[in-house]
Amino acid sequence: MLICPKCKEKLYIEGRSYICPNKHCFDTAKSGYVNLLLANQMNSALPGDNKLMVQARKAFLDKGYYSPLAEKLCETVSRYAFDKCRILDAGCGEGYYTEKVASACPNAEIVGIDISKNAADYAARRTKSVKFAVASVFHLPVADESCDIVTTLFAPYCGEEFLRVLKNGGVMVMVIPSERHLWQLKCAVYDEPYLNEVKDFALDGFELLSRETVTGEITLPCTEDITALFSMTPYYYKTGIEGQQRLSRLETLTTEIGFEVLAYKKKSEFCAINYI
Repeated sequence: MLICPKCKEKLYIEGRSYICPNKHCFDTAKSGYVNLLLANQMNSALPGDNKLMVQARKAFLDKGYYSPLAEKLCETVSRYAFDKCRILDAGCGEGYYTEKVASACPNAEIVGIDISKNAADYAARRTKSVKFAVASVFHLPVADESCDIVTTLFAPYCGEEFLRVLKNGGVMVMVIPSERHLWQLKCAVYDEPYLNEVKDFALDGFELLSRETVTGEITLPCTEDITALFSMTPYYYKTGIEGQQRLSRLETLTTEIGFEVLAYKKKSEFCAINYI
């Protein structure tokens, strides 16, 4: 699936390097990921989540708090997967969900992409059954119409790129937070908590196949887990000192969780040529 980000030719693996016919070469890191993010595609010197944020997410997810979501995701992907299918996890983070999907679809070829080097490094250490690359979802180093399934969880949405890389009739599985996701956490931090905005599920170029809601309640028994959860969310960047102090005083927290698991089919009239 992977192509050269410079010339768009197919990449081949030679030893510990990815090389295209034009001799552009990209070496793999010690952990196994390859960096395909070009300098002109970066919005900062070190784009994406930093090491502390990635560590916090890994610690939180590995404790199984979001396991109901992981199970529903795997169930949904398995519904559309088949032997030797190709799956792209666009915005894979540190690889928790990617690894779950790889276990559920052992015969699939899976590539995970994230703009954060730190995330790709952790993901590559987590599982060797998936190829991981550093890249932007807005400039996917992935061949036209090469993917049977694209997954995207809490990541930036780039419909043009997802339509480009999906085969005709290919499926996109998207996960977004429900209205009351982490409601009690927001009540504990903010004077005026607000519901999450859940936008219209209609997306250009896609037909909605299914919508399933995962809801539940989790109890975090310590400040460490509460802080790890909060640092995973967009609220972390929007919270002032007072809110951070309120958070640090919490010793335990029980909160709702809620996710929308959406499956879409690429409409046949949207072929790769639409975006060249």
